[in-house]
Amino acid sequence: MPKLKVLFLCTGNACRSQMAEGWARFLKRDTIEPYSAGVTPKGLDPRAVAVMAELGVDISHQRAKHVDELDTAALDYVVTVCDHAAETCPVLPGRAPMRHRGFQDPPQLAAGAASEEEALAPYRRVRDEIRDYIETLPQALRQPEASE
Repeated sequence: MPKLKVLFLCTGNACRSQMAEGWARFLKRDTIEPYSAGVTPKGLDPRAVAVMAELGVDISHQRAKHVDELDTAALDYVVTVCDHAAETCPVLPGRAPMRHRGFQDPPQLAAGAASEEEALAPYRRVRDEIRDYIETLPQALRQPEASE
């Protein structure tokens, strides 16, 4: 059975979408071919790399990229992982259904932290929330989205 091609999309493609891509590659390598991108890419967040490495997931080779760099027509699903991306996502070519599973922004939560350890705490929490979500895939993608 072919792998599902899933794009994890956020604003900067620096943290949340990178973590989602890393977890999907690590946990769902037999069922999902993951990608990540942003609507305004900013570069890979070193704290995201560090907290993923704590659990044995290496995302250091990933890079921030704009959604326009990908062949979105070949995707099976697009998952927005931040509210801003869900609101500003361009119309993508192809048939891929959009899903939204928002996560808080670790860099924003870490702003003003008194220490590096304090700054890493929201990264770890969001990392774990993303892992929990990825573990529900691909089944969760096949469910119709609830209307709000």
